[in-house]
Amino acid sequence: MAEEGFRADWAQKDFYAALGVAKDASAADIKKAYRKLARENHPDSNPGDTAKHDRFKQVAEAYDVVGDADKRGKYDEMRRLYGSGGFRGYGANAGHPGQGGINLEDLLGDRGGGRGGGFGDMFGDLFGGFGGGGGARRPQGRRATKGADLESEATIGFTDAIDGVTISLRLTSDAACSACSGTGGKPGTKPHVCSTCDGSGYVVADLGGAFSMNETCPACGGRQLVYDEKCPVCHGSGRGSSSRTIQARIPAGVKDGQRIRLRGKGAPGEGGGPAGDLYVTVHVAGHRVFGRKGDNLTLDVPISFDEAALGAEIRVPTLDGASVTLRIPAGTPNGRTFRVRGKGAPTADGGHGDLLATVQVQVPAVLDDAARAAVEAYREATAGKPLRAGLFEGAS
Repeated sequence: MAEEGFRADWAQKDFYAALGVAKDASAADIKKAYRKLARENHPDSNPGDTAKHDRFKQVAEAYDVVGDADKRGKYDEMRRLYGSGGFRGYGANAGHPGQGGINLEDLLGDRGGGRGGGFGDMFGDLFGGFGGGGGARRPQGRRATKGADLESEATIGFTDAIDGVTISLRLTSDAACSACSGTGGKPGTKPHVCSTCDGSGYVVADLGGAFSMNETCPACGGRQLVYDEKCPVCHGSGRGSSSRTIQARIPAGVKDGQRIRLRGKGAPGEGGGPAGDLYVTVHVAGHRVFGRKGDNLTLDVPISFDEAALGAEIRVPTLDGASVTLRIPAGTPNGRTFRVRGKGAPTADGGHGDLLATVQVQVPAVLDDAARAAVEAYREATAGKPLRAGLFEGAS
């Protein structure tokens, strides 16, 4: 979540602690922790709870850095240098011979001669950079930044998950104030150059000891311009909230609990930057008849004793409404599963899984006289072939 200039306060932020994970946590553990915290603190689930809204922003900020392998490596190195005093002497004596300091703009920027590299290249994309040749450059207006990624959840029907469906989602996110268009000034008034930072957008922050660095100007928020009269709606912050309903396409074959990424459906960007992404966790409702195992659909099929013993051809349903013929061989045992190819869920390669039909032999609870006589005749005919002969020998 890069902002204009180097965010000095990030050197002291522990994004791992914000997510409740160890510094050596795996990417999977970090993602799991983020999803749990984002779900618990999401503004849609906690309307009016500003504490949880702020917590949601902290969690999103932390995951944006340590959830990205490249950014995480740079953040860890930056924290290591900060903890060991590697950034020193930025100020009046910084970088002068004999002062024992390192000019942070030399370290993070590209001073003179057009040379590149150093920590400016290393941290530039994470913290926004300081600028190039000919000395440290001052910001020239608000940088274009990508909007925040958003999280949401949706529950869809079993058939919709198989076929794919377009759903409506109500989203709430940070956005530029609608009254002042993000300037922070009262509509109709004109700004002037910020006297605190002389229009640079940043000030030198003393973090204690020998450590100091550029920080976003607290008076203008990096905008370089200030208004004498603040916007009455956002009170000068330039920020507001945006509530909107979007149409989201859930692809065919989505599984219960699957997380879908919708590019450009997240929070609006700033300074002309692109919108963030929307991540939707999909929950799939159950079905009265069918179940699912991976890309295959499952179905329990009741059959009678005589169908299992003598064999039969039966009709079984499929999810698309058509029925298929299932051939039951004579002597089929209870619980046997038959495969009907191509009648399952859509697969990633454009094909379909199968329908797995498991037969369940039904025992009638009540027999009429004719049926009882037939079963008793069967018992007499098979009396010389006991099923459990020798089964329990040596069991005790």
